[in-house]
Formats: sequence, structure tokens, C-alpha cells
Amino acid sequence: MNERVRVTGPARRRATTGDRSGTREIDAGTELGRVYMQSLLREQLRLALGILGLLVVTVGMLPLVFHLLPGLAEVRVGPLPLSWLLLGVVVYPWLIVLGWFYIRRSEANERDFASLVEEVER
Repeated sequence: MNERVRVTGPARRRATTGDRSGTREIDAGTELGRVYMQSLLREQLRLALGILGLLVVTVGMLPLVFHLLPGLAEVRVGPLPLSWLLLGVVVYPWLIVLGWFYIRRSEANERDFASLVEEVER
């Protein structure tokens, strides 16, 4: 019969981290940690409101434009009315572009925040 043998090495020690004051401030809920978190949240909120504003201006105003310019309701692009084409087809790629941009900027904000906290830790 074959006997199974378990081979292990000596226990490994984890590298000790130095004084991590930036993250410690955030974890401890100090005033400085609160300022750090508020700056990140404020930047993310500004980004979200900017994207939402752009969405309202571009897509949200389409019904108003068609109401104010009734002649546009008669415009056809191929077999489809312009309003259907804009609201039923063009809107979706635009939402994807806005979502892509939002994610990219949001991740960049988080990277900037992490580098700021790492700078303080040094």
C-alpha cells in the first residue's frame, strides 16, 4: 500500500507593516480620517451629479424638444420616426458611454485617494 506523506515547510512570518497613519486615522474615526473620507465622498458625489446632469440635459430634454418643435415629430429616418430612433436606439449606447466614463473616473478618484493616504503614511 502507498502511504501518503504530507510535506510542509516552516511557518512563514508575515512582513510587518510600518506605521500606517493614514488608514489608521480612517479606521479609528478620527477627525483627520473623517476629512479624508469626506473628500473622497464629495469627489464621488460631484462625479455622480455631473453624469446625472449630463444625462438629464441630453436624454431628459428630448421630450421637451419634441414638444417645443412639433415639426420634429414628422421627421423620419428610414422607416422609423426620429423620436423613436433617438429614444429607442441612440439612448442605449449613450447610457453605456456615460456608465463607462463614470466607472473610469470613479476608479481614478479612488486611486488618487489611495495615493494620498499612502503619501501621509510615509
